[in-house]
Amino acid sequence: MPVNSTSEGLNERAQHLLRFLVRRYIREGQPVGSRVLSKETGLDVSPATIRNVMSDLEELGFVTSPHTSAGRVPTVAGYRFFVDTLIKLTPPGENELEQARGLLRAARRDPKALAASASEVLSSFTSLAGVVTLPRPGHRELRQIEFLPLSDKRLLAILVLNDKEVHNKVVSVDRDFDESQLRRAANYLNEQFAGKDLEEVRRHLLEELQHTRASLNEMMLDAISLAEGALADETPNAEFVLAGETNLMGLDELADIDTLKRLFEAFNDKRDILHLLDRSMDGDGVQIFIGRESGYQLLDECSVVTAPYGQDDETVGVLAVIGPTRMAYERVIPIVDITAKLISSALNSS
Repeated sequence: MPVNSTSEGLNERAQHLLRFLVRRYIREGQPVGSRVLSKETGLDVSPATIRNVMSDLEELGFVTSPHTSAGRVPTVAGYRFFVDTLIKLTPPGENELEQARGLLRAARRDPKALAASASEVLSSFTSLAGVVTLPRPGHRELRQIEFLPLSDKRLLAILVLNDKEVHNKVVSVDRDFDESQLRRAANYLNEQFAGKDLEEVRRHLLEELQHTRASLNEMMLDAISLAEGALADETPNAEFVLAGETNLMGLDELADIDTLKRLFEAFNDKRDILHLLDRSMDGDGVQIFIGRESGYQLLDECSVVTAPYGQDDETVGVLAVIGPTRMAYERVIPIVDITAKLISSALNSS
């Protein structure tokens, strides 16, 4: 019976052999030969049948032979079929879970410390690299804005967000304003924008200045100019915390100096890693990028297992484990999933 004889994919025998081969290769890192498959898979079939199945799997692109008579190893397609169809997840034990809860609970009031603790959990539990983006601000609604004059062409902007957040910001301006001018500007802005999302307000102000400047009177121009300074986005660029990157240096699959150099440069530069993590922000649960699936050449020999985490029903960050394509997916996937749930719980209880 050919390997792909069923409409659902591989037949049961082929799936059993592929699962065994992938798990064996992940565990031992050596090509798996037909003799091993014949002896250890528990299938009552001849070595010739197993060789035929392996040949079919190779033709389908699920396995490949590094050299003649060397046995076979999974390809990216083989790993993908394994994680999508054949995997049996192994969640962390209760002791590990309690350790993770304790670390995250202790850091829950400091977002950067929480991200650092979560990256340490991911790294220590998987012996790979753990990455956690810092929580991004969620929905912020402008409730009120006021201005107070200061000396030397400066003013104090007072912003009330979400009914309870009060932010004070000193803004430099190109001329002095008296109290009545600042009060009129604040009244106009509160009438126009109170109750709207802060990002929406920023976009509207930019459009007003770019497209309708000529039709605005002096008071409106002053108000928008003052608001532009007061509402300037000072949120730092997306950032992540990394732990366990040195774990990757001892792995045979990443032992090539040039590969490691490119990978560590990416960790330092951060842009490509952040772009990949951003693709997971809107994802539903765990996502797995195997080898070239990431779209970044520097990660061709790596797999990245990601999951978003949230606060108040909004996604505010992403965490991930980065390692070789020969990673223990059965253990890594539940660790990433559970850590995402734990960091969400810690944020919502802070």
